[in-house]
Amino acid sequence: MLKKAVICLSLLSLVGCNDDNNDQTNSKQPNYELPKILVIGHRGASALRPEHTLASYQKAVEDGADFIEPDLVSTKDGVLVARHENEISGTTNVAELPEFANRKKTKVIDGVSIEGWFTEDFTLNELQQLKARERIPQYRPENTKYNDLYPVPTLEQIIELADAHYKKTGKIVGLYIETKHPTYFQNQNLAMEDRLLQTLSKYKYSRDIAPIYLQSFEVSNLKYLKQQLDLHKSLKHAQLIQLYDEQSAQPADYVAKQISTTYGDMATAQGLKEVASYANGVGPWKVYVFKDASMTETTSFVKDAHQVGLKVHPYTFRPENNFLAESLKCSSKADERCESGSIKEMQLYFKAGVDGVFTDDPAIGRKAVQSYLNTTAQ
Repeated sequence: MLKKAVICLSLLSLVGCNDDNNDQTNSKQPNYELPKILVIGHRGASALRPEHTLASYQKAVEDGADFIEPDLVSTKDGVLVARHENEISGTTNVAELPEFANRKKTKVIDGVSIEGWFTEDFTLNELQQLKARERIPQYRPENTKYNDLYPVPTLEQIIELADAHYKKTGKIVGLYIETKHPTYFQNQNLAMEDRLLQTLSKYKYSRDIAPIYLQSFEVSNLKYLKQQLDLHKSLKHAQLIQLYDEQSAQPADYVAKQISTTYGDMATAQGLKEVASYANGVGPWKVYVFKDASMTETTSFVKDAHQVGLKVHPYTFRPENNFLAESLKCSSKADERCESGSIKEMQLYFKAGVDGVFTDDPAIGRKAVQSYLNTTAQ
């Protein structure tokens, strides 16, 4: 067994390194057609449970998400875990644990100086002594009742959760995975890309059954992932998504390489054509889709992306009044949930032609899709 593990690691194989408890046959992916409009559980069902916890992913799955979205960072010993950022003082109880007080540091991440506690300074065993907390309690006070209940999950645990749901219900839920700060982690000798592909290849569910999207705000690691996927073919159903930050910003790897291209440049018709050479879709901040905050006139972004064969999955649709346009709010209370406004917002994007949405509340996303499809079918 040890010899087999060493061989697998040395070859960085994406084909033959399945663990002994999994089916190692080269079975074909089930005949599964993706829905017309995807509901992507953003960090799980993060409007209802603390984000990036197994409870959040489980709630998303139960509430009808087509995909669940883990953001990945690395531990000190190279294990991929789900956190939106590698700085974890806002999403765990780490600041209250005296045994880890000396881990507090100031680091520069993608050009920004940040003080706190960082996943790459903890082994997996140490990290799993922490408990997750609600990231934005001022808008989601109900979620604080789940504080300190759940550990930080690994990618493997998330795959196993989706697989268990499939075995129990027959429903396939896809994995929509983001590598966070890939250039930074590469510079820490903790590159995530090969580990990610190895982990996905290890499980029959992610290798042969579930649809997979791999996304990044950077460009170089997406091109590397495309190269590896093309070379090994073991995850031939995996697709790549280029994420977009605000238009004036730049991908962190471009900054490191002194490439002047901005996300705004990448959003032009020519820029999207170039993205289509290595990606299957784009995940824009939702302001790219409309010219104005009232969402009365669309830009050409969706049309231009579709013209070159790219799917469009904008982010993020949140149900609280604080995150809705003035015309969609239910009241002036920032932390009040406004289901009707959230549904209206998503349906404006459906009319604009998007292929899916990242939502913090997949149950509302499912209602928005179903009512929209019912209306357009009449």
